[in-house]
Amino acid sequence: MQTSHGRSAGGYFWAIAEPVGGIVLLTLIFSVGFRSPPIGTNFAIFYATGVVPFMAYLDMSNKVSNSIRYSKALLSYPAVTFMDALLARVAFNTVTQIAVATLIFSGITLTMETRTDAQLDQIVIAMAMIVLIASAVGAMNCFLFEAFSWWQPLWGIFMRPLFLLSCIFFVYDDIPQPYSDWLWWNPLVHIVGQMRRAFYPSYAGAYVSHLYVFGLGLVLLAIGLALLVRYHRDLQNS
Repeated sequence: MQTSHGRSAGGYFWAIAEPVGGIVLLTLIFSVGFRSPPIGTNFAIFYATGVVPFMAYLDMSNKVSNSIRYSKALLSYPAVTFMDALLARVAFNTVTQIAVATLIFSGITLTMETRTDAQLDQIVIAMAMIVLIASAVGAMNCFLFEAFSWWQPLWGIFMRPLFLLSCIFFVYDDIPQPYSDWLWWNPLVHIVGQMRRAFYPSYAGAYVSHLYVFGLGLVLLAIGLALLVRYHRDLQNS
């Protein structure tokens, strides 16, 4: 927290205020154009249940991806390892994203008639899915960004259409075949579906697979950590 925001006026306040302000602004803009959401009666909460997990994944995975790059000076100390940098980023951004989600969901439900019934245990599962997938992708990219200079801009290109392919503006159930089969492999579709099940108990979301998301996350995390254990010294010195 100190190294990331200690020098800026307002400090850690901006780590929460910036994503909250951005998501709230987008929610208000899209609420004007989309009056009737596919689920429920309030577009703001429908959109928030999609964009909050998406932005949490995007921000957290990007921060973890650059852990070694951000901490190269600190990693010159023998007592500090790359795992310290990774865990610090994961812990810091987990707390931040939980605070962001709490402020946004609480603000919408307290100021608008959403007709939703938030289930805390289901929200916790959705947040756990976000943290694992973001950490796993971040760990993989932490190696790939440093090992291959061309991978980071290429990854940025891949991520651009993801905003439209993660069921933020629509529900997976409305996608026709064969496109629904292709989108099923996007783990963010499952995470968004889980978050919506948490707020809309009547929404079945039968396509959501916890096994797929947690399994994929653990496999990617294991591969990423294995590569970092083997090559982290070379990456630090490059």
